[in-house]
Amino acid sequence: MKNLVVIDLGSNSVRMTITEVDGHGNYQTVNQIKRYVRLSANMGPEKVLQPDAIERTLAALSDFKDVYSQLEQPDIHAVATAAVRQASNQKAFLKQVKEKLGLTLKVISGATEARYDYLGVINTLPMVNGLIVDTGGGSSELILVQNQQLKHVVSIPLGSVTLSQSYLEADVVQAASLFKAMTFVNNVFNDVWWLREATSLPIIGLGGANRTLAKINRRKKNFLNAEDVHGYKLTDEDVYETLTQLLGLDLEGRKKVPGLSKERADIIVGGLIPVTLLMRLLDSQQITFSNAGLRDGILFEYLNDLKA
Repeated sequence: MKNLVVIDLGSNSVRMTITEVDGHGNYQTVNQIKRYVRLSANMGPEKVLQPDAIERTLAALSDFKDVYSQLEQPDIHAVATAAVRQASNQKAFLKQVKEKLGLTLKVISGATEARYDYLGVINTLPMVNGLIVDTGGGSSELILVQNQQLKHVVSIPLGSVTLSQSYLEADVVQAASLFKAMTFVNNVFNDVWWLREATSLPIIGLGGANRTLAKINRRKKNFLNAEDVHGYKLTDEDVYETLTQLLGLDLEGRKKVPGLSKERADIIVGGLIPVTLLMRLLDSQQITFSNAGLRDGILFEYLNDLKA
């Protein structure tokens, strides 16, 4: 029995999944942990990871180490995405993690992140054609799937944290600020030449902001387990109505919305702008949510390597 430990250090949160894998490729997830670290906070135009964000991240990774160090011969796959990928002090940060925790973080490209997202989705949802949208804290990955095959991928440097801090007020979002943010995102999408190939296709939503969209609506509709969003579907009207509702609230009001964690209340509007604009741009009338993404993609790649 192997213990596969996958750590995903993103811009807003760091997550760890522990999966037991036997010699036949059977697997069972035995532990999942998430910590909000907001690593990309206040990086600024110079893209510098800030000391307080680094300390939060090191503390979370130390907590993770306390857990996986109790396992027998853990097989650790630790990756870092947008915040570390973009950081001008990346090398110093990685060295700090290695020296303090003995953990080697692998910084993966946006294309690799997108490929793992694709593997996570295609192996867990009945998807044939569609556009996978993974909105993270510091980047968004778009993956066009045709006949279950990965056709195009792109990683764009905008996410819930970066959009919110660059354009939007943390409390009451002003109309002018929202317009500037949406104009920026729209212009970025217009530069993705293949995006029109996804017109009228269903969208599959990944990432904390998109999953929060699902949780808010599941709570609104009184589902017993609001967290279980895998395979859950919403119409475009549900999406637009939810964003309209959030825009009508100040920060304290958003913190009270069922299904929306307090830690995400200041960045949720920025986080929902990409998927909302995509649904309008592509005339997509439905979004399906996936709980499987990058960490699951690493698991499926690991399982395939075991069979090879």
